[in-house]
Amino acid sequence: MMARALTVVDAGPLTTVQDAGRPGLAHLGVPRSGFLDDHAARLANRLVGNEPGAALLETTLGGVTLRTGEAVTVAVTGAVADVLVDGRGAPWSEPLSVPAGAVLAVGPARSGVRTYVAVAGGIEVDPVLGSRSTDTLSGLGPPVVADGDVLPVGAGRRPRPADVPRLPAVDGPLRVTPGPRESWVEGGVRRLAEAGWTVAADSNRVALRLHGEPLQRAVEGELPSEGLVLGAVQVPPDGQPLVFLADHPTTGGYPVVGVLHPDDLWRCAQLRPGEPVSLRQVAG
Repeated sequence: MMARALTVVDAGPLTTVQDAGRPGLAHLGVPRSGFLDDHAARLANRLVGNEPGAALLETTLGGVTLRTGEAVTVAVTGAVADVLVDGRGAPWSEPLSVPAGAVLAVGPARSGVRTYVAVAGGIEVDPVLGSRSTDTLSGLGPPVVADGDVLPVGAGRRPRPADVPRLPAVDGPLRVTPGPRESWVEGGVRRLAEAGWTVAADSNRVALRLHGEPLQRAVEGELPSEGLVLGAVQVPPDGQPLVFLADHPTTGGYPVVGVLHPDDLWRCAQLRPGEPVSLRQVAG
């Protein structure tokens, strides 16, 4: 094992490397990828002295276990989980010194879905198209983290805890503005906002899928494929809307009835299957 690296003892159900992603390449058919919970990821990086967009680990529900080479500084944020260093409890959302050869275990999420593990110096896997993010839709970037992987770590800097922002509070419905094909669904965004929804079990990094009383089409026929933006609320033939997240496709042919407010997108990363979801229409 290289000295400045983390060895993956247990990768959990889904752990990926993520950074600020690949924005601006949609015209080439390349999704943006990157952090789903931007606030939590950037906070973790700041806690260990990294640049806000540095590459780190994003876990999904089940946590991750890592062994250090050299001593490193880490921080764990996002979905709340137990943090252990060689079996002893460690602080949450604070810079944490992990000795050389120690085992860092981040447990299953007790609330929320995605936990972020930042290490001083960042995860330095090879970048693809300017990003180290794993894109679960297209397969770009490093593969999904697996047991036994050795993840190189860059040179760390001294953390600056006095310059760390706090995470925003979670409160109220998700805000949604009218989309370009609002008229294709009966009631449009108003109907979307009035309905009660729960998070579907097949939600993932591509989309937050909602389950409830199906939305009805007001316009029959098919659309040509159109460009899709982050947060687009698309309505497929089954009437169950989905909110496109970081690994979304760049085009699609189903009507986009609304677009989620960009400041609310991070909350979609932490909504668990079965949780209720409410939306509120706001002006575009």
